[in-house]
Amino acid sequence: MSFNIGLSGLYAANKQLDVTGNNIANVATTGFKSSRAEFEDVYSATRLGTGSKTVGNGVRLANVSQQFGQGDVNNTGNVLDMGIQGNGFFILSDNGSLSYTRAGAFKTDAENYVVDNNGNRLQGYGVDANGKIINGVLTDLKIDTSSLKPNPTSKVDQTMNLNSAETTPTVTPFSPTDTNSYNKTISTKVYDSQGNEHTMDQYYVKTGTNAWRVHTYMDGRSPANPATTPPVAITADITFNSNGSINTLTAGAGWTQTGNTLTMTGWVPGVVTNAATTPVTWGPNGSVAATGGIAFNMALTTSYNSPTARTAQFQDGYATGQISSLTIDASGVMTANFSNQQTKAIGQVAVASFANEQGLQPIGGTRWKETFSSGVAGVDAPQTGTLGAIVSNSLEESNVNLTNELVELIKAQSNYQANAKTISTQSTIMQTIIQMT
Repeated sequence: MSFNIGLSGLYAANKQLDVTGNNIANVATTGFKSSRAEFEDVYSATRLGTGSKTVGNGVRLANVSQQFGQGDVNNTGNVLDMGIQGNGFFILSDNGSLSYTRAGAFKTDAENYVVDNNGNRLQGYGVDANGKIINGVLTDLKIDTSSLKPNPTSKVDQTMNLNSAETTPTVTPFSPTDTNSYNKTISTKVYDSQGNEHTMDQYYVKTGTNAWRVHTYMDGRSPANPATTPPVAITADITFNSNGSINTLTAGAGWTQTGNTLTMTGWVPGVVTNAATTPVTWGPNGSVAATGGIAFNMALTTSYNSPTARTAQFQDGYATGQISSLTIDASGVMTANFSNQQTKAIGQVAVASFANEQGLQPIGGTRWKETFSSGVAGVDAPQTGTLGAIVSNSLEESNVNLTNELVELIKAQSNYQANAKTISTQSTIMQTIIQMT
C-alpha cells in the first residue's frame, strides 16, 4: 500500500513540476495565462462506505486550471499590436474554424488581411460604403488601402465680421485689380467631382451705412459664365440692423437664395488652357460641381465695430487621398487617416466572452477553443457590457508571476523528495521483514 501511496505522490509532484516549468518557460509569451495544478486525495471504498479507520490511497491530479488574470499591457509602438484591458478574447478564423486568444500581435498578409503569426485572420465588423460599422456580422478584418474618392464642395459655412466703422472705397467702380475699390477680399478653396482644387474669391465692398456688396469669382472667372472676357463677378447685397445682425440679403444673377443662404448653381468647373493669351483662355476640365451647386451660408455674418475678418470657415469638399496612417480606438474601431486630412472607419475589432473561461480548451499558439463546458461565445464590440477596452500600440504580457513560480518549483521539488523517501522507507521495512524469515 505504501508503495502505491508514494508512487501517487511522486506522480503528483512530477505534474506540479511540469505545470510550474511550463509557466516559467512562457514567462515572456505574449497573452499567455498561467496554469495551476490542483490535486485531490484518493480513498478506497465499498458500496457501504469507507469506514472510520480507512487509510487513504494517496493523491491524484484533479485538474490543471488556467488563471485568466490580467497581464501587464505595455506599449510597443506598432499600431496593429493590440491588448485587451479587461475581459474578452480576440477572435481568429482559420478558414472558418474559430479560436480565441489574448495575444494581440497582429500584422497584415499579402492581401492586407489582419492576421496573427500563424496566418489566422482577425475577426470583426465590416463597414458600408459610407464608413458605417455593420454590427452583428463577423468578417475577416482587412486594411483597405484604396484611395479615398474626392467629394465635391456642396456647402460653405463661415463666421465673418464686416467692420461697421469702415469707409466706402475711394475708387469706383469696383475692380478686382484695384485694391482701392474694395475693403476686403476672402479666398476659399473648393473642389469639383474629380477632386480638382478651385479658388472662390469674394471681394467685400462697403456701399453705404450698414450696407455691403459681395463680388464673387471662381478661379478669377465669372461663376455664371467662365468664358466671359473680362470676367464678371456675381454679386449679392447685404444690409445690417443697428445691432450688427443681417437685415436683408439680396442675391444677384448667378445666385439662388433661401433665407440667408446663397447657392451657386451655374458654376462649371474648368481650367486655364492657355495662360499666354490676354485674358487667359479657359475651358472645361471634364468634371462637374456638386449636385445642387454650392450653398454659401451667410447667417453668421455680422457687422460690428471690429476688424473685418473671417474667424471660422468650413467647406465639405476634398480632393482624393491616399491612406497615410491607421488608428484603433478603445472601442476597436479601425480608422484610416488619409493624406487629404480626411478619416474613414474601415472596420471594428470584435471580442468574445465566455460564461466559464476555465472550460476553454487550450490548443497551443496561445489560443483556445470553445467547449461545452465554457459555454457559447458572446461576441460584441469592445467596451460593451463587461467587455474590456482595446489598447492599440500595446501587447498584453504573460500573467506569470516568476517569483511565485520559483517558490512553487522549490515546493514541488521538496514534495518529490519527501514522496521518494516514503518509498525508500517502505523498501527498508520490507528488507527487514524478509531478513527475519
